[in-house]
Order: sequence, then C-alpha cells, then structure tokens
Amino acid sequence: MEGKSIMRSFLEVDDLTVGELHRVLDLCLDSNPPKVLEGEGVALVFEKPSNRTRNSMEMAVFQLGGHPVYIRGEELGFDKRESVEDAVSTLSGYYKCIAARVFDHKTLERMAQVELCPIVNLLSDTGHPMQALADVITLVKEYGDINGKSLAFIGDGNNVFRSLAMAAGMLGAEIRFAGPSDYRLSEIDKDRLAAVDVKVNEFDFAQDAADGANIVYTDVWTSMGQESEMEERKRAFEAFTVDSNLMGSTSSDAVFLHCLPAHRGEEVTAEVIDGPKSRVWSQSENRMHAARGLLAWLLAEGQENE
Repeated sequence: MEGKSIMRSFLEVDDLTVGELHRVLDLCLDSNPPKVLEGEGVALVFEKPSNRTRNSMEMAVFQLGGHPVYIRGEELGFDKRESVEDAVSTLSGYYKCIAARVFDHKTLERMAQVELCPIVNLLSDTGHPMQALADVITLVKEYGDINGKSLAFIGDGNNVFRSLAMAAGMLGAEIRFAGPSDYRLSEIDKDRLAAVDVKVNEFDFAQDAADGANIVYTDVWTSMGQESEMEERKRAFEAFTVDSNLMGSTSSDAVFLHCLPAHRGEEVTAEVIDGPKSRVWSQSENRMHAARGLLAWLLAEGQENE
C-alpha cells in the first residue's frame, strides 16, 4: 500500500538538505530537463512587480512543458476579497504549483499550510531563495566548486543576503558581511543559519570584509516598500559603496555580483558593475535556469511518501 504523500514547498533555501541543494543545482545546469509540467499550469502570483522574476519564471515553466499564468496581487486580494487559504484552494484546482512574490512571508507560510500543491517563494520580506539559487549557479559556473571560497556582502543585511548566505554557506563558502550596525541580520536569522552550519563573519568596514575575497556582492540600499527611508539609508550606507578601490583588495580571481536593479553611484560604481569582474548579466540569466531546476526537482523528485 502506498504511503501518504508529504507536500513539500520551497519557502527558503534550508527547506532543502545540502544533498538536495546539490541535486537542484545539477538540474539547473541541465539544458534539457524532464518536461515535468507537460499539459500543466503554474500560477505566478505577484503582489510586487518584477522584471527578472516574472520573465525567468514564465520561461522556466515554458521550458518544462507547462503554461505560466501571471496573476496580480489585486486580482486575488488576499484577506480582502477572500482568505489566503480560500484563494489557494481555488488555484490548486487549476495549477500544478503556485509561485508567489509577496510582501509578508507569513502569507507564503499560510499558503503552504493548505497542502494542496507546492508553493514557491519568489520573494518575501524575509528571504529571496530563487535569487540565491541563481547566485550560487553563477558561482559554480565561475569556479566549479565554491567550497572554501569567501563571499563578502556589502551593504544591507536584507532578505537577499539572508538567502544568499544560506545557499552559499551550505555549499561551503565563507560568508562575510559589512554594513551599518543597524542593518545586520537579526539574532533569529543567525540562529537559523547556524542550524545549517552557516556562520556570518561581520565587519564594520567594507574594506576589511572584501580583503582577499573571491566574491563581492551588494544590493540596493533602499528596497521596494522602503522609499520613505531613502534619505536615512543613503546617509547610513555612504561608506559602503563597492568601487574599484574596494575591488582592488579582493583576490585576483574575484567577481562582482548584484541581484539588480542597480543604482550606479550609490551601492556600486559604474566602473565596477560594468567592468570585467562583473557577472551581473549571467547572474540575471541564471534566474531562469534556477527556476527551471527548482521546479524540475520539486515536482518530480521533491514530493515524498510517508
């Protein structure tokens, strides 16, 4: 007698074991994945708009043989027009999977608790695991293996950094962070990273974090929804711009990453992001490969039986 299926979702990188993460990366690098979505649809729910996330997900679903449907947040009206749970119950009758870009991570948790189809986090206030997959794919393509490589994140200890630290750390990279003291990971975040044997080494000065690093990564100082804090953040982060001087202190094989969109002259100078060490455009393309590999694994291999 077959056991009961356990519904698995992907809300953060540590929903995968280290072995599963390696398997997902293998599928991300496979240009001819199994057509696990043949004749099926995937709902793409966007409370926040996005260039890379929408386009990469739509193409990934298509490459897996499926049909993506873009749904704006106001079309569902979570907890206004109907509850999160009722919306998921409806959508699960049409779609093999629901992927959502939301303001509040608790929305994703509620979606997953319905347990009618896998839920994929396309971004929340606490994490951006699909971006992290694209980031580590970029680094694996660059170095072959990132075990022992040092990654310095400069700026805001935000949702992008949290997921990146988890993914790169689980693959054996040394994680460094430099940013203002008020913009670092919380102790709860550090405890969650520690649970998967990832430690973040914090620095007060960007130059110290970047010294000898193999990878330098930054993100915008003011993310979507933080516009009212823009001037305050500019003052707080003014000493944390990634420029050619900072990149000059890195290792000879160092690369620069940025999840985009970028504000040249703020978190990074044009000479760095448009320079020879930058990998931002391959990193952007790898969002599609990350989505394809994750969905291929989640829908074909990731569901379990008790």
